[in-house]
Amino acid sequence: MRFLRSLLLFIYFIAFTMPYAMACFVAFPFMRADKRYWMAVGWCRATLAVARHLTGIRYRVEGLENLPDGPAVLLSKHQSAWETVALPAMMPRPLCFVFKRELLYVPFFGWALGMLHMVHINRKDGKYAFASVVKQGRLRMSEGAWVIMFPEGTRTPVGQQGKYKTGGARFAVDAGAPVVPIAHNAGHVWPRNSFIKYPGLVTVSIGKPIATEGLTPEQVNTRVETWIENEMRRIDPDAYRDSGGDAGANAAGRRSTDSAGTAGI
Repeated sequence: MRFLRSLLLFIYFIAFTMPYAMACFVAFPFMRADKRYWMAVGWCRATLAVARHLTGIRYRVEGLENLPDGPAVLLSKHQSAWETVALPAMMPRPLCFVFKRELLYVPFFGWALGMLHMVHINRKDGKYAFASVVKQGRLRMSEGAWVIMFPEGTRTPVGQQGKYKTGGARFAVDAGAPVVPIAHNAGHVWPRNSFIKYPGLVTVSIGKPIATEGLTPEQVNTRVETWIENEMRRIDPDAYRDSGGDAGANAAGRRSTDSAGTAGI
């Protein structure tokens, strides 16, 4: 039954995403940037509703009151594709994702994505890539958006902790914006590299803003990592039962041993 329900969700993606992206592609040139974004978010909300009915994936959000009124950089745990769909649907402001420029060339999806005000990074630019991200990100925040990044860089399995890269913290420090950490346990219902989706309740926890003034990117990154990983152990204790150690101590230990090389984003 789970396979059948997951198959129906996959069919939905094919049957709905391409025409929706084409509709966006046609309509976007005649719409303001904010209208374009919310039209795209309509796909996210529809997908969450379909996933709820077909596969039983539900969610709850804790800490919405922690979201600031002004500019912010959101740094989130990354376990699955679910959060990339869900976070735009639940936030009151437009989110500006940082993505690889190559995605712009994906038919339908990339074409529509290119008309949204996001931040794209061209890794071929080398040391100039980050400067481009900062410039684009500052512009998007001045327009009222929140920049969002996944500091682990890639999806991590449930119960595991990836290496937190300092790119998001560096951007926040350079932009003078606070960081909002986000934890969630979506990997249980929408596992990475898995066709099968599982019913369940996803808990999304939004932390209080972390001020970046007077801090180094490494210090900000450590505070983000400590909060997220400790919060993961609160909302998903069974997944971390055998991990051992305190997330804060682990983060501090890594910071003391890691070299200050070029940070990823």
